[in-house]
This record gives sequence, C-alpha cells and structure tokens, in this order.
Amino acid sequence: MKFISWNVNGLRAAVKHGFKTTFETLDADIVGIQETKLQAGQIDLDLPGYHQYWNYAERKGYSGTAVFTKREPLAVTYGIGVPEHDTEGRVITLEYPNYYFITCYTPNSGGELKRLAYRQTWETAFLAYINGLDANKPVIFCGDLNVAHENIDLKNWRTNHQSAGFTDEERAKFNTLLDSGYTDTFRHFYPDQTEIYSWWSYRGQARANNSGWRIDYFITSNRLVDRLMNARILTDITGSDHCPVELDIRL
Repeated sequence: MKFISWNVNGLRAAVKHGFKTTFETLDADIVGIQETKLQAGQIDLDLPGYHQYWNYAERKGYSGTAVFTKREPLAVTYGIGVPEHDTEGRVITLEYPNYYFITCYTPNSGGELKRLAYRQTWETAFLAYINGLDANKPVIFCGDLNVAHENIDLKNWRTNHQSAGFTDEERAKFNTLLDSGYTDTFRHFYPDQTEIYSWWSYRGQARANNSGWRIDYFITSNRLVDRLMNARILTDITGSDHCPVELDIRL
C-alpha cells in the first residue's frame, strides 16, 4: 500500500497550484492532509474513488486536517478525546481491521515559544492517545509534527537551536515518542541521509537553496517494521511550502 502525507498550507490555494493533478499522479491508497485552513462547505473537492473525512478548527482559516482514502474504514474518530486539544482540527483516526491510520498536525510552538508549554501538554496527551490505540492494534501516523529531530534534519541547526521546532524540549518529546515503541520510517531506511527536507520557508529563497527542515513524518508501531518497504520525501513536488512524504508498506 502507498500512503501519502502532505501539509498543503491552505487547501484552496493548493488546488489553484495543481493539487488535483498531483493527487491523481500519486495514486495513493490513503492520503493524510494537514493545514487545510477550511471550514465546512468552503470547498467542493471531487476525488473519484476516495472517501473523504474532514476535521475543522473552530477558528476560521486555521489548522485543520483531512483524510482521503480508497478503503472505507471501520470507524473514524476526530481529535484525541481531550477537549482542550480538540478545538483546532488537528487529528483524524481511521480504524481498519489490522491497523489504525492517523493524520496529525502538531501545534507549532510559535514566535518567542509562546505555545511551547501548551505544545508539551499536547505531546503528552497525543502519546497517551496513540499508546491506547497501539495496545489494540498497530498504529501508522503521519503529518507535520513540527519538530526536526536531529541536527541532520535541518540545514542551519546551529543558528536554529531553541527556535520553534528545534528546541531541546520538543526534541526530547520526540525521543520519548520513539522510545515508547515507534519507528521514524524515513530514518529506518536512510539513517544518515543529509540535505533532504520537507519544509522550506517562503523567505530568502530557502527552497531554491535547499535551506529546509524535515518536519513531516510517517511513524509506525515497531511491530510493523518488517512490513515497511520504503519511505520517501517527494522534494520535487511543489504547491505548498511543504512537500509530500510517502510510506510504502505491506498490509
């Protein structure tokens, strides 16, 4: 199966920049989308052969996630069941007979790290949520997790230390996640790969100079490792400040 994750940074804008053509070319079984920036009824997206599931933020033009899937799930859950974390449309979970698929848009710690404390609370709650699922069946989750894990996951790591997405606190939470029984699928296949990123600022010709960050992931329960086939970062695909990431897996 082929899974895709993509932060589109506004789905209506992405549609104007060729989203549907890219979507059809990718021909994925399941696509997780982050940062749709939509409310219900603001887009009519015709994707033949796909079931569509949407989670909208209460705040207009902000956050939001979607999943488009060829395979109808057994059940769909919106959010993580914690009211303080479920107003921004950040999580959708699809249950299938032998796994869960989750799209996630992790909160950004923001300028001057104003949301770092909230981000830490979120991380604890989200890990508890996926651990609860993982106790039942394996988990595959994807999304813009808003953290570059290691120094090789961003171009200018020295000057960005303690910037949002590369604080010691955020990286420690990511370590805790992996230590809890999960695999960063890209690093599973390419543990030492450098200079491959999934997000580039719109400022300063960052993408042209490949001055980016790897903050978009596919994470799986460790017991799925022997089913992993490949994980890729599709850097040639434009239309957002993020590029899609891909997971190929036998299920």
